[in-house]
Amino acid sequence: MPADRHRSRTKMTDTRAKIRTFLVDNFLFGPADASLDDDASFLELELVDSTGVIELVSFVEESFGIKVQDNEITRENFDSVARLAHFVESKLPAAVSQPAQS
Repeated sequence: MPADRHRSRTKMTDTRAKIRTFLVDNFLFGPADASLDDDASFLELELVDSTGVIELVSFVEESFGIKVQDNEITRENFDSVARLAHFVESKLPAAVSQPAQS
């Protein structure tokens, strides 16, 4: 696997882990190893309500240094760990999401 692709995959894994930890700590109130599938719908699980979405947006903005626009707060972007991680990665500057080559 090329180094850039490996770094990108590692970065996405780190993003998913950070999101999952936040969700477990703040919404599941379970042990650190509590299971939350990457594709599990927050809405279908009734994990996040409207107030929870606001908390999730604040977490994303503060943790990843990105700005979430109102029109970006959609089910497509905020309804699972995988969707949210993809959204976050797409918002990160290229220099952050893809380290410079030497």
